[in-house]
This record gives sequence, structure tokens and C-alpha cells, in this order.
Amino acid sequence: MKRLDPATIRALTFDVQGTCADFCRPVERMGEAVSRAKGLDLDWGALSSEWRGLYRDVLDAIIAGGRPWIRVDRIYRETLDALLDRHGLSSVFSAAERDEMNGVWSRLEAWPDSVEGLARLRRKFTTSTLSNAAMSTMVAICKHAGLPFDAILTAELAHLYKPAPAVYQLAVDYLGCRPDEIMMVACHKYDLAAARAFGMRTAFVARPLEFGPGGQPDTRPEDWFDVYAEDLVALAAALGA
Repeated sequence: MKRLDPATIRALTFDVQGTCADFCRPVERMGEAVSRAKGLDLDWGALSSEWRGLYRDVLDAIIAGGRPWIRVDRIYRETLDALLDRHGLSSVFSAAERDEMNGVWSRLEAWPDSVEGLARLRRKFTTSTLSNAAMSTMVAICKHAGLPFDAILTAELAHLYKPAPAVYQLAVDYLGCRPDEIMMVACHKYDLAAARAFGMRTAFVARPLEFGPGGQPDTRPEDWFDVYAEDLVALAAALGA
């Protein structure tokens, strides 16, 4: 990895779902509660992974121009319908019950290091979300999880989704910094690769439990990262915050 002078960085932008907040346990707990209430025996670890896959397919179709833009909360709701239909569960859940299930994406939980790490980083840098989530969803997550940011930016402002360059341009437009003065922080390599191609600096934060105890996310260091950190507290230390 390159040697980075933290003094050249003015702002940090963060992926949130996965990087700053845990989505796996809240979704699984929601599913388990639903299963108990309905008398069902469902593997919500596998179902949540499938749900995320359906969501990503829709995002990719929008980025490719194959369908019009819609907010992420609507994508999750649409793909929940598809998921239930695929597993023969469409008749089990009412529309109101599905809306309540879908609301779990607004109630994600901070990783144990996130609040401390973000607070330390915020003292030295301007900090902002840069998420694919809807604005209302991101505000709800930050309030629920207690995530301290200076600004809330999401792809909704660009009517596109990461890794489209227009999403990274939001950071330049709204934070008043050049791309090379902004560091994108994420646990997803595709996100950092796109940010780097746009001209931003990159920090990878390893989240080995992103997909639960049985998941296998790619957390290997890469030579092209500016910083590799085990968590956000370690990132703060690496950047002198």
C-alpha cells in the first residue's frame, strides 16, 4: 500500500450498510421474530443473503439503464415481494406486514467500533455518508445507530447508484473538496475501486462478520488501497485522529 500523508485529506465519505452498520443481525432477528409469529421454519440467514442479491440485481439494472431509477427502500420492498413469491410465501404476509419487515433496513445497528471511530475522525476531518440508501433511510439509520456525521449524502441526490461516477461527484459538489482531498471509506472493494477511478483516496475497513458468522466477505488487503484498517478505531489511529 502507498504511503499516505493524512494532511492531504480534508474529508472522509463512508459507505454505511456493512461498513459502519451491521445489517445481517438485525435482518436475521427480524426474520426469526416473524417466523415465530407465523409458525414458520425459515433460514433467514440464507433468505437475507438472497434478498440482498435480488436488490443488487435491480441496482445494476438501473445503473445499466435497463430500468428507471427508484429509491432503495422501494427496491428492497419490491425484492421482498419477489423473495416471498419465490419461496411460496406470498399468501402468508399482508402488505402491511411486508412494509413492517422492510422497515428493518432503517433500524440497522452500529458495529462496536463505529461510534468511537467516527467521533474521533470527525474531530479532524469533515465526515459524510456516501451511501446507496435513500436519504430518509440513511437519516433513520444514523439516528437509530447513533452514528455521528457532519453531513448525510446518498445516491438519491444523483438518481443513480454506486459505482456510477455521478455518486462520487456528490462529495465534490457538496463538501467543497477536490477528489484527491476526499477519502472513501468502505468494506466493499467495488466501491473503493470506483472511488479510486474517480480520483478519490481509499480506505478499506475489514468487516469479516458482514454476512454473519458463516459468511466469507473478501477482506484481503490490496496494494492499491491507501489505508487498510481492521475497524474504524484503527482507521482513526492510522490517520492521526
